[in-house]
Amino acid sequence: MKTMDKLESCLAAVRRKTDFEPQVALVLGSGLGDYGKEVEVETVIPYSEIEGFPVSTAPGHAGRFLLGRVAGVKVAVMQGRVHYYEGYPMEDVVLPARLLGLMGAKALFLTNAAGGVNYTMNPGDLMLLRDQITCFVPSPLIGPNEDKLGVRFPDMSRVYDEELAGIIRTAAAGCGIPLKEGVYCQLTGPQFESPAEIRMLRMLGADAVGMSTAVEAVAARHMGMRVAGVSCISNLACGMTSAPLTSEEVNETAARVADRFTRLVTESIRAMGAVL
Repeated sequence: MKTMDKLESCLAAVRRKTDFEPQVALVLGSGLGDYGKEVEVETVIPYSEIEGFPVSTAPGHAGRFLLGRVAGVKVAVMQGRVHYYEGYPMEDVVLPARLLGLMGAKALFLTNAAGGVNYTMNPGDLMLLRDQITCFVPSPLIGPNEDKLGVRFPDMSRVYDEELAGIIRTAAAGCGIPLKEGVYCQLTGPQFESPAEIRMLRMLGADAVGMSTAVEAVAARHMGMRVAGVSCISNLACGMTSAPLTSEEVNETAARVADRFTRLVTESIRAMGAVL
């Protein structure tokens, strides 16, 4: 099925359940799914109930949309995303982000758990995404261009919207939450990186690395959506400490910073609602 046909089919499935149109779409990364408790939920749609929609197999990803309000702002929250390493084609990996845009979302707020590459990063830090590196994963725009979504050669000089970034900075300062900033790099996974790969990423200018997010940002910008992103630095990347990397560490760190993350996201969305 062509990309646009699949998107329109998924949108029709959603519209059979609700006519809700979000202002902000929020994607919750690994270990951050509990933020769903902050949503005044109007409708819950499991991904499995949307024919043709990719279903997450990653641990800790609930796999459903929560449609409702955060701080009075209409939101669509993705409790869990799909990853390229799960075996989905790239057009399916970014299908949810595109669907959120077709549902009406003007901004995509991406979150993830990431490994710190820069030695100034520490586990538990929150990092505002200032830019990204996507050279190591296939572009979601490869193949025939979907003109209904965007132009053939979209500009990526401002992947992350500066006004939305400013809102997140202001929200962090108002909440007394330290906020790092940096460049995020997406690799395919599912294996964690080798020490040599981390040294390479550091030389390329990456501050954090993960297995999601950047391709979703590309797909959203292609559609003209405004994009913001925050990483929870869950661990220092391979070779930076003597400890082996585990997925349990990712979830443990996310749980430890859940209060700070919740306050930052809520206050950010509150302010975003006024500019969208």
